[in-house]
Amino acid sequence: MILLGSTSLQLALIFCSLALVSGFINLVKRDLRFSLVSRRGLMVSAFLILVATLALVHQLMASNFSLEYVARYSSAATPTMYKFAGLWAGMEGSLLFWLTILGIYVLLIGYLNRRRNLSLMLVVNLVFATVMLFFLIVTNFFENPFTLLPPGASSRGMGLNPLLQHPVMLIHPPILYLGYVGFVVPFAYAIAALVTRHMDANWIRLTRRWSLLPWMFLGIGIVLGGIWAYAELGWGGYWAWDPVENASILPWLTGTAYIHSVRIQEKKNMLRLWNVILIMSTFILTIFGTYLTRSGILSSVHAFAASELGIWFFGFVLLIILSCTILVILRKDELTSQNRLESFTSRESGFLFNNMIFVALTLAVLWGTMFPILSEAVRGMKITMGSPYFNRTTVPIGLLLLLMVGIGPLLAWRRTSLGTLKRNLTIPVATAIVATAGGMLLGLRQIYPLLSLGLVAFVFAGIINELFRGIRARRRISGESTLTAFRNMVDRNRSRYGGAIVHLGVLFMFVGFTGKAFSTEQELALKPGENTYLKGYVFKLDRYYEVERTNHRAWIVDLSVSRNDRPVTILRPERRIYIEQDSQVQSEVAIHSRPLQDLYAIAGGIGGENNSVALKIMINPLVQMVWLGSIIIVVGTLVAIWPSRTDQRLKERLA
Repeated sequence: MILLGSTSLQLALIFCSLALVSGFINLVKRDLRFSLVSRRGLMVSAFLILVATLALVHQLMASNFSLEYVARYSSAATPTMYKFAGLWAGMEGSLLFWLTILGIYVLLIGYLNRRRNLSLMLVVNLVFATVMLFFLIVTNFFENPFTLLPPGASSRGMGLNPLLQHPVMLIHPPILYLGYVGFVVPFAYAIAALVTRHMDANWIRLTRRWSLLPWMFLGIGIVLGGIWAYAELGWGGYWAWDPVENASILPWLTGTAYIHSVRIQEKKNMLRLWNVILIMSTFILTIFGTYLTRSGILSSVHAFAASELGIWFFGFVLLIILSCTILVILRKDELTSQNRLESFTSRESGFLFNNMIFVALTLAVLWGTMFPILSEAVRGMKITMGSPYFNRTTVPIGLLLLLMVGIGPLLAWRRTSLGTLKRNLTIPVATAIVATAGGMLLGLRQIYPLLSLGLVAFVFAGIINELFRGIRARRRISGESTLTAFRNMVDRNRSRYGGAIVHLGVLFMFVGFTGKAFSTEQELALKPGENTYLKGYVFKLDRYYEVERTNHRAWIVDLSVSRNDRPVTILRPERRIYIEQDSQVQSEVAIHSRPLQDLYAIAGGIGGENNSVALKIMINPLVQMVWLGSIIIVVGTLVAIWPSRTDQRLKERLA
């Protein structure tokens, strides 16, 4: 199996090189034979990558410790499901997994376009081959997961990092990679449109779903990472502005701007240059994020160890930037939009302002992430930008973005009359005023939470009002029932109403973000039988005890929680000792989730001379709104992606 995996990777490199060379020859000679060689070579390379991945998974599950990668990221005592997670636990496996996801996309796109869009696909395949070849070179020559241990060396396996032994980590990396790697598809189509001079909105229509899918996957991956941090790292939050967290959200921000912006090009044939730059930037940021996590230049609990790969990834990023810049300059005349904004109060302007805010937010996060590197390069001293900088800069930008989420859909295309503007804004503005006043009456005085409350109410009222008006109009015209009118309305314009559902999810998430300002915590030590009070809850330490498990020993604390003399739950935080990882100590958080607040406990030192347990207890309001909002966003995205009945009937007629 080791020989199969290693040979498959080498053959994949050869076939990918053949595909790339044949593709370039075809561009010059326009010879169909070279086109077929390029396409088939790319497909074979993608298939061989899948074979290599299955071979590595087999070795992980079989605990073959003669393989260096298996010895470092697995052990005989590692639970089976976490042996599989070893595939992406280390540098070599994660790069192979990156290639695997790319191979899946290549096979899907190749199959779906085997008889259509042939002129674009020639260049799309070239882009795929270029990216695949880079990662194959890195995997074959620098980070090969099929390297054997030196002769005479023996190992029983070091086991998986305890931080990664969490159920969320079984799905977080794959989904995150589906988002990261998936942006290569719209990027490849954008490059193909520029090379072939087909720069109308057709390439955007072809990639609409292939833009939304990676955007959705990346968003889900980010949220799952937040859930993992919240449940595993034990600091009581889900977002710490960690450099690797920032690296994942950067392409999501520019991708969101792109998804909004392309609607203007589809409807008004505007912002051609801007859209090309946005999708290029999004893909570049995915490679840049991969560089940040694998170069060792930034310190992070999420990052891989320092390696020599940094210079190669950095060079690849520069190559992409240089190639994209040259291509845009060569096609600048064709990228000039024929139409212009007609009014400041138009939906086009709303989308454009929305884009500007997303770009400003991206630049703020990028600056804060890169500042330690720049400061060390210029002054010889690394100065880290912590949470205060990010909160100070991103919170007001985020609130401004929330305002535009509410205003944009209320504007008409081309120009919004004063009467229409007043009619559309009356209910949302009134709702925002009432909500803000209600918050003040309840004792809310902090400016940002108050603004967030008012803006959430504003956007919510606007969305609900728009839905009711659409349903009412359909019922008046067709006489349909309310439910039928709503279903048909959504089916006829899935993009618009899927977006409205996504915006509802964003509102729930903002409510959850606002709740973070009201978290309460207490750190103390308790002996068995002692209790403490926090926000009306009584936390009593009943006992602590030791248990032996497959790959660790755990001390479990029973912390009973009551309120108004009624039992609420028993929190059981753990203190684990992983023998295979040199007796590494890991705390496991206990969380009791309720709709409006979470009870959160983590155990520190246990026992000792005074027989006490060091505890950190937190009450975190509205965290569940963040997770609920993300689910609603996924639902809205699926609504926008799912083909309408009109599309299906059209396909049937064409067939």
